[in-house]
Amino acid sequence: MEPSQTVEDESQPSIATVTRRIQRLSLHLIPLPPLQCSPQLDMLTCAKANKQEVDVASLSSYMRGKHREIQEKIFDFFNSRPDLQTPTEISMKEHRELCLRQLLGLVREGKIKPFRYVVEDPAKYFAISEAVGSIDISLGIKFGVQYSLWGGSVLNLGTKKHRDKYFDGIDNLDYLGCFAMTELHHGSNVQGLQTVATFDPITDEFIIDTPNDGAIKWWIGNAAVHGKFATVFARLVLPTHDSKGVSDMGVHAFIVPIRDLKTHQPLPGIEINDCGHKIGLNGVDNGALRFRSVRIPRDNLLNRFGDVTRDGKYTSSLPTINKRFAATLGELVGGRVGLAHSSVGILKIAVTIAVRYSLLRQQFGPPKQPEVSILDYQSQQHKLMPMLASTYAFHFATQYLVEKYSEMKKTHDEQLVGDVHALSAGLKSYVTSFTAKSLSTCREACGGHGYAAVNRFGTLRNDHDIFQTFEGDNTVLLQQVAADLLKQYKDKFQGGALSVTWNYLRESMNTYLSQPNPVTARWESEDHLRDPKFQLDAFRYRTSRLLQSVAARLQKHTKTLGSFGAWNRCLNHLLTLAESHIESVILAKFIEAVQNCPDASSQAALKLLCDLYALDRIWKDIGTYRNVDYVAPNKAKAINKLTQYLSFQVRNMAGEFIDAFDLPPYILRAPIAMQSEAYSQYTQLVGF
Repeated sequence: MEPSQTVEDESQPSIATVTRRIQRLSLHLIPLPPLQCSPQLDMLTCAKANKQEVDVASLSSYMRGKHREIQEKIFDFFNSRPDLQTPTEISMKEHRELCLRQLLGLVREGKIKPFRYVVEDPAKYFAISEAVGSIDISLGIKFGVQYSLWGGSVLNLGTKKHRDKYFDGIDNLDYLGCFAMTELHHGSNVQGLQTVATFDPITDEFIIDTPNDGAIKWWIGNAAVHGKFATVFARLVLPTHDSKGVSDMGVHAFIVPIRDLKTHQPLPGIEINDCGHKIGLNGVDNGALRFRSVRIPRDNLLNRFGDVTRDGKYTSSLPTINKRFAATLGELVGGRVGLAHSSVGILKIAVTIAVRYSLLRQQFGPPKQPEVSILDYQSQQHKLMPMLASTYAFHFATQYLVEKYSEMKKTHDEQLVGDVHALSAGLKSYVTSFTAKSLSTCREACGGHGYAAVNRFGTLRNDHDIFQTFEGDNTVLLQQVAADLLKQYKDKFQGGALSVTWNYLRESMNTYLSQPNPVTARWESEDHLRDPKFQLDAFRYRTSRLLQSVAARLQKHTKTLGSFGAWNRCLNHLLTLAESHIESVILAKFIEAVQNCPDASSQAALKLLCDLYALDRIWKDIGTYRNVDYVAPNKAKAINKLTQYLSFQVRNMAGEFIDAFDLPPYILRAPIAMQSEAYSQYTQLVGF
């Protein structure tokens, strides 16, 4: 196509339009690189696509990593214990008791002791957690409440005296516990919690009180039936000798026994109620806790960041309430890391079931010819192949997050703490939201058979749905990412250092925000579009423009609306910015994983998935790139065409790609996902 064909015909062109016209007309004087449109782009049938060969064992080994053995041990244990396998139909009461037996069996019979890995080897802990959640998501959450939340709060917020006293009981499940942060009136706003812990210097105790109904601890996992202890987050109040009479030192964490260790009855002053049947996760006994003047020893304050002396004086190495609060929540970020990691595990199961069914299921076809696999239809590929590519992308991104979290736990580097906090918030939000939508898409892709409970989509969807809310509401978490990006943007102009994940912003302010190059905006060869530099530059260009534009809007609206009003006015813009940044991080980590893959066939296969992920995301936001002439019209068409072709290529290797997840039949469990005799197994379930 001639460059002059793209020139717009406007009766009253703006200065910007005139500038673009001049740039485009100047291309007549500049030789363009040859437009190497591969003939493969026109091969929009699976039969014509050239299938790559991949060593599935090598790809699986690269994906599963060094903790494959302990995951296999968990799978083998539950596969050998039919009595501990979750049936399709089960009551809430039975499911809760089964979950407890599953957890006890795993730890005491299966000899899986994960607690020490929470701090010593987080990557191994998260690998165990992913495998456990694959057995039953309710079991995965109960496991996480015990070890990551209740146990993690003791390890991360307490000191040696707490670890010495509670470690063994938590590890062997004698001390089943809860994490009592959320209240009826306060979830995301933790600083607004109302539960009070008042120090009594006469008895050397804290008195835990629920001042009103809104302060009742709500949705507390393990509380309704099984929990014996709770880490209770409450406002630490000290008596003073001034006119106020008391001093509020902010939110702190306290160990509060809630049931008698022998009789299992609620202790005096503890009121426990059951939150009842939920949309999902009914194997987890969520409860509500009210405290009526419950006295606990002063030593039960988890005092890593703040302590109270015998005479009632407050001591801390951190000077302000806000700094202590940030340090406290910073130590709890592992929950978000775990949810992002586990969400990818759930997505792998759903994608495997949907893709395998789509390969097996045949429907319609050319006249007088055999029916074809429904995965040969472009519409089915459009639903599932970018999702499969995204699953791989998320795997490597969350793997990177786990590595950074593990490094943070070892070094306690302040810069790394901030980086992991923002990255975990963004990935937890983005990945869990994507998985929630994908679970519904997978169900629809399997038609009526996807609606059968035995084929798992309903349970997976309902159990996973709350991942978007707990450990931080996804919309709130994305705002934290946006706020951190704006801080980095401000620091850049003040000469400050940028954190590791945000390094590209330095270049983006100088390069990405310049006028789009009118030459590269028109390149449409396959080699160019599959070049990682083009893909990553496109993602980062979008993020940088969003960052610059939202910063300008906030500055403008703050003058008339104040900072809170301006933030609310720009909120959707901020959420889009955060998602764009996280997509840039995901792509960068996927590209690195492709480059680091040691096996040539696996590397080529991963490159195919990576290209599909990148170009599919660019195409889905093509309007943004067209609006600023980052992509010319014919280049946009080429991106769309190549994306479709890559989907066909991935479809031809779909069986190998899902096999590389290496999920055993017991984990899949869906009859429609079995490689052979799918329908004979399925029909037996309904009595034939």
